Amino acid sequence: MKSTKPAEWSGEALGSAWPSPGGDGRLATAPLAQAGMLPVRRAITRIAGKVRVACGAFEWLALAYLASTSALFLVFAANLRHPYLLIGTQLSAATVILWLALVHARATAGDPAGEKLSTGWWHYWRHWYPHLFFLFCFEELAHLMTIVTPRWQDPHLMAFDHWLTGVHPSVWLEQFATPARNEFMQAVYLSYFTYLLIVGLVLYVRREWYAYWSVMTYSMAGYMIGYFIAMFFPVESPWFAMAGWWKAPLAGGSVTATVNFLEYFGRVRGAAFPSEHVAGAVAALWGAWRFRRWLFWAMLPLFLCMCVSTVWGRYHYVADVFAGLLTGTLGCWIGSWFMSRRGALPPQRETDTTASTVPAAR
Repeated sequence: MKSTKPAEWSGEALGSAWPSPGGDGRLATAPLAQAGMLPVRRAITRIAGKVRVACGAFEWLALAYLASTSALFLVFAANLRHPYLLIGTQLSAATVILWLALVHARATAGDPAGEKLSTGWWHYWRHWYPHLFFLFCFEELAHLMTIVTPRWQDPHLMAFDHWLTGVHPSVWLEQFATPARNEFMQAVYLSYFTYLLIVGLVLYVRREWYAYWSVMTYSMAGYMIGYFIAMFFPVESPWFAMAGWWKAPLAGGSVTATVNFLEYFGRVRGAAFPSEHVAGAVAALWGAWRFRRWLFWAMLPLFLCMCVSTVWGRYHYVADVFAGLLTGTLGCWIGSWFMSRRGALPPQRETDTTASTVPAAR
């Protein structure tokens, strides 16, 4: 019997690559089915290759978080009201991330000099969408607080705080409360939203893309750790667990009113441990330490006041603050490792390649 070597498949060679029906009248359908699958396989391989090139370290972590939480939704579906809706939301978020990365990569490849307005548009969204993703993940936690553990764990943190300080810190601090002090504390508490924006903006304007994506990746890693801890160890916060322990609400001015408004409409009941305020700020601060040392020293006093304000405002336990410091630092270490991997930096325009290397701290 004569044997032949397998040939590469193509549309023209398909008819001659396989023999005609045999004497029993049966057709060689298996090879035909394989041949039909080859274009699909090639298309998938081609798309996967483009995705791999377009995505950077930030996307690796973001997509890993979405995939991991989707797996949790399946495992603990009985503890969720709408598990498949949540999985669909995760899939939609992943699709948007991949689409944005691919569109930006295509625009950059077609306009390497960055002369078209559309290239700058996609470049902007490609670099700033992480801020929206962080907000999306945090607000999603409102549905996930009892996914694993059905009971709040606040008594453990209340006991830890009392063991550490001899008092309940947020209750003890009430004796120092005045409208002016409350206003200051609420202002520095609100400053949390500016840390990553300021560090990112400085690096973005300077076109130091390695530094920019490093800081975003530090933040993503830190937030991921904090989100998973919150799902497995749900904590309400003193605001809920210790309601009624204080003599009066904190009075203040316009800043206090703004914070109360944001807390009313954006508060997540739970996710207090670790403090994502502290973790996110620490990740941004470590980025400033590495890439803009002067910015680190400028932000440090405000950051220390913000740590106090989280307890003063009755949003967190002291344990939350310590855990946030550790989480943000660990996120920086993990993010640094990911940024050292090949392909960690997303594609950039030709005019930006000189700013894609690691800058020295200054």
